[in-house]
Amino acid sequence: MSDAPTVAEMEEIASGAAPHGPQVVLCECFARDGLQHEEAIIPAEAKIAMIERIADCGFRRIEITSFAHPQQVPQFADAETVLKRVRRRPGVLFKATCPNPQAVRRALAAREGGWGPEEISLLVSASEGHSQRNLRRSRAEQWDQVAEMAALAGNAFTLVGTISVAFDCPFEGPTPQERVLEDARRFAELGVTRIAIGDTIGSATPPRVRDLIGWLHGALPTATFIAHFHDSRGTGIANTLAAIEAGLTHADCALGGTGGHPARIAYGEGFTGNTCTEDLATLLEAMGHATGLDLAALRAAGLEAEQVLGRQLGSRVIRANPQT
Repeated sequence: MSDAPTVAEMEEIASGAAPHGPQVVLCECFARDGLQHEEAIIPAEAKIAMIERIADCGFRRIEITSFAHPQQVPQFADAETVLKRVRRRPGVLFKATCPNPQAVRRALAAREGGWGPEEISLLVSASEGHSQRNLRRSRAEQWDQVAEMAALAGNAFTLVGTISVAFDCPFEGPTPQERVLEDARRFAELGVTRIAIGDTIGSATPPRVRDLIGWLHGALPTATFIAHFHDSRGTGIANTLAAIEAGLTHADCALGGTGGHPARIAYGEGFTGNTCTEDLATLLEAMGHATGLDLAALRAAGLEAEQVLGRQLGSRVIRANPQT
């Protein structure tokens, strides 16, 4: 544990505030969000190799696994194995999802052992209907659990709070902006320094994104907001760019647009994959937004992700650059 970065150091690394850091910090989510609904279990060795390849691209933040109970999400029964065996690199933070207090205890044990994640993410739904369907508990019950988890975590991690269905709920319709601000404030009161705004069903539009992000920034100017947008309607990149134009410096994405149920129509409005990393990073760099990523290595990682999953994924960039 003595060689692990302090919370203050982790904050500086993840914020992109360090000298010569990227202007936009992208968190690669393939290894967790991208894989969680895959029906085939990906071997730990393949996950580790992909994470190493992802780190080689220059990412500062990588979502590496979930501490979900293995019976609930078998894909991450190897969470400790992956965390132990992935090589640590200066300036690279690993994030693990923690769905409940027991997951936080596992993260703490891993951290104490010297191989735990630097960040953990906590989740709430901005609608009652989505909370009941997705988390199987009410919003009030989930907030009680999140408070317990934040208290357990203490100062051991950088905490990331995700607000799902921040724009629209598939069961209740449009989400009031006031509800999203209420949830963001509750996270901030619990010491959660980074708050991801989730367009869970990919129904947001750039004007709505700019409006909500600008409003949140005005109300909570010290919070670091993160765009976590899905691509259900092909607008993930446009919405992420709108968030960046509104002042965000952090965004989540996944190789090939994986995530949700990419192999079949299911939750919400069908395909709910994340904003595609290869396409988003290429656009940002072309527009002059430094990401710190090696685009050729990123395209190669996208092709490798296709090999791991055994199918063509959603990146346009790697189709347009077949030589890479």
